[in-house]
Amino acid sequence: MDCAAERPGSPLGGGSRESAAPPASWPPGGNGVASSMCPPARPTQAFWGQLPCGCALQLPDAGETSLPGGSPAGLPPRAGRRQLRTHLSCRWWTCWFRVELTIPEAWVGQEVHLCWESDGEGLVWRDGEPVQGLTKEGEKTSYVLTDRLGERDPRSLTLYVEVACNGLLGAGKGSMIAAPDPEKMFQLSRAELAVFHRDVHMLLVDLELLLGIAKAQQLEWVKSRYPGLYSRIQEFACRGQFVPVGGTWVEMDGNLPSGEAMVRQFLQGQNFFLQEFGKMCSEFWLPDTFGYSAQLPQIMHGCGIRRFLTQKLSWNLVNSFPHHTFFWEGLDGSRVLVHFPPGDSYGMQGSVEEVLKTVANNRDKGRANHSAFLFGFGDGGGGPTQTMLDRLKRLSNTDGLPRVQLSSPRQLFSALESDSEQLCTWVGELFLELHNGTYTTHAQIKKGNRECERILHDVELLSSLALARSAQFLYPAAQLQHLWRLLLLNQFHDVVTGSCIQMVAEEAMCHYEDIRSHGNTLLSAAAAALCAGEPGPEGLLIVNTLPWKRTEVMALPKPGGAHSLALVTVPSMGYAPVPPPTSLQPLLPQQPVFVVQETDGSVTLDNGIIRVKLDPTGRLTSLVLVASGREAIAEGAVGNQFVLFDDVPLYWDAWDVMDYHLETRKPVLGQAGTLAVGTEGGLRGSAWFLLQISPNSRLSQEVVLDVGCPYVRFHTEVHWHEAHKFLKVEFPARVRSSQATYEIQFGHLQRPTHYNTSWDWARFEVWAHRWMDLSEHGFGLALLNDCKYGASVRGSILSLSLLRAPKAPDATADTGRHEFTYALMPHKAPSPAPATSWSAFSVSSPAVVLETVKQAESSPQRRSLVLRLYEAHGSHVDCWLHLSLPVQEAILCDLLERPDPAGHLTLRDNRLKLTFSPFQVLSLLLVLQPPPH
Repeated sequence: MDCAAERPGSPLGGGSRESAAPPASWPPGGNGVASSMCPPARPTQAFWGQLPCGCALQLPDAGETSLPGGSPAGLPPRAGRRQLRTHLSCRWWTCWFRVELTIPEAWVGQEVHLCWESDGEGLVWRDGEPVQGLTKEGEKTSYVLTDRLGERDPRSLTLYVEVACNGLLGAGKGSMIAAPDPEKMFQLSRAELAVFHRDVHMLLVDLELLLGIAKAQQLEWVKSRYPGLYSRIQEFACRGQFVPVGGTWVEMDGNLPSGEAMVRQFLQGQNFFLQEFGKMCSEFWLPDTFGYSAQLPQIMHGCGIRRFLTQKLSWNLVNSFPHHTFFWEGLDGSRVLVHFPPGDSYGMQGSVEEVLKTVANNRDKGRANHSAFLFGFGDGGGGPTQTMLDRLKRLSNTDGLPRVQLSSPRQLFSALESDSEQLCTWVGELFLELHNGTYTTHAQIKKGNRECERILHDVELLSSLALARSAQFLYPAAQLQHLWRLLLLNQFHDVVTGSCIQMVAEEAMCHYEDIRSHGNTLLSAAAAALCAGEPGPEGLLIVNTLPWKRTEVMALPKPGGAHSLALVTVPSMGYAPVPPPTSLQPLLPQQPVFVVQETDGSVTLDNGIIRVKLDPTGRLTSLVLVASGREAIAEGAVGNQFVLFDDVPLYWDAWDVMDYHLETRKPVLGQAGTLAVGTEGGLRGSAWFLLQISPNSRLSQEVVLDVGCPYVRFHTEVHWHEAHKFLKVEFPARVRSSQATYEIQFGHLQRPTHYNTSWDWARFEVWAHRWMDLSEHGFGLALLNDCKYGASVRGSILSLSLLRAPKAPDATADTGRHEFTYALMPHKAPSPAPATSWSAFSVSSPAVVLETVKQAESSPQRRSLVLRLYEAHGSHVDCWLHLSLPVQEAILCDLLERPDPAGHLTLRDNRLKLTFSPFQVLSLLLVLQPPPH
């Protein structure tokens, strides 16, 4: 057998020595934290000619070489083995080997294997198709060339082996999560032919084995890059040996994606599985994520799923979760059956000890008599080995041990459902008491996520309205699907959380840039079609994509690149012309913003609704709700206080922030006299200051108050160059409450502000979406943000987490320049000015939010819209949805957009009556009338 490393080339069959452009040089999946990212362009190792002397192996014409003792056969060697060792390359490179084989005549009638041991992940190509993975870590080191060599079978053939220079869990220096080791080298240590002396089948065709995959994205990669392999997967699925589970596009994070993004995970995933495999998934399979939103049960229900399997809560650092099989009740009352495998692992080996642990750990013994045992190399990929299967087969009916049988997710949950009368119910979120640093790590990724969710929302809304009003407009369905899939890919649970390597972070930022660029192009086209023929006096129209009227100060473009401020009013989900400079500013009297700088350097901003006082360093000393005279800042305290913490987790650097970091709190103090007036008042007033955070990091901030605005904004720029530090901003409130409220997907929930119990204490750092609020009867204070997720309220102090500085697995995480905005708002807000321009939709109740407007996925004439609304106050509500579009029919549907046969709604005077229970999500299918030509 000759083994030669090739220059970049294609795996060819039949012994050809020609080289062409290779296919994608890495099989989907497999690389630890990078495992679910679309493969970036990787360097390909180029060797010219033969490997160095001693690295080519020529087997004798006769004799045998048996499999090594550690091979799947488990047989001792029968003849001397030829050892070879060559350096492949450094991390992240891909090497191609052309392997030319000559099988001895004496092996006729025998099963023949290629034995291959190399560092990293290997993939065998035969006849131009990928056929099997090879990895020492995953105990897959042989490939079956033939299960019985026939008299007329060819004795010579050529294979290609692709080797990626990384392990199953990356290429860290010294530990699994460390930043990649730049000096790490990878080796090929064994390449030989061997006779296999047992009648076994390849692992993929073991008739007792059921394989599952929980990510539609990986299957889509296989379909586009390896169509031959994909056809085989579909064949196994038809035979019931390949089981799609999960129902989502990727195994996403359970906390940070928006409600609509979570719906799209299921919508894209379930539609893919239905189209490619003929059925949708009935189980949500998410073994590894960092917490579970209280709205997931309702979202699962709306997507046809009633069963959920996960494992991560076994990682809780403080409290042991009390159940392994239970019902989970979400924010709106929806319930799903949940199973946590009691073995506390999704990568077990099939040992007796693991099986006994699974039984002993089960906290629901007596209520549930079945449990899952997840075996194989699950984290990083590789699946089960024949050794594991053999162990479990021997345990199938052994006295003194639990009965073990190979099963499918459907069979497991059917058994659990048949004996579920005594199961307990857990209400609300499933909070993971670990990995709460992921709410903040890699701030640029989180900003990209929030911005791109907003861009896609706006594109879909304006495209839907343009479709309804223009016969010529074509809804960009294919482009939107591509952009949504990029966003959903980045919501994988080790990407949007920031717990990824540098290469993945860089590619994620490229995806966000693609979404921004193409999304803004689509947005401009939709706005032009929607507003065609209706230019304002200045040639401009202002579009409001939110479901309520807005009166705001905007910076409008002027000739020469300058901008001017204007106060504009735009109706909900509609547009209005820019007011001409001479028009009266709005109908309701508005006090202008007054800006006063005192002799001590402090600044006061006052718009008649709130009054803001800043000390000479930019800290907030007072925030008064003018109408009531109520002070919002705690007596003797200051808000907008930046604080720095030492942030050294026990192990999981990018993932964790430990409770003991709170003991290292250090306020960042500014220099008096750095506060200066920016905009001097009228429509807008502002002040700005500089702050040296440390010798290496600095901050600048503009504090802005607009006319008629009920909140003050803090536009912030940070140059951050730290190691293991955590930056937060605090606002002590003159409010007392034992519960704080946090926005989550399609609603909000409350968490304690005290540490009465270990369950309370474990929530020292939590996640929220766009706002959190601390309220007592009659008054409250809300802290809003444009791209942050980490937060906490302890006692009466609202704290927003801004930046971390972990060094593993990405040593560059968060280093550099950051921009973000947060805002502080007492509860009372002014009534908006009446709208005079066109609005597509409006809702009669302030408790109901119209979240999404998009084209229906399966609209045959492409003239149907889907609207998604939710109840946001936690109350039972009847409301009217007012429509300005030509609607022919309105039907309730689920989150997969399947119409409810009993869900036809009556349209009365362009209105629909809707009924909501607390935090309920409703989806409507609107069939549009043909547009006028």
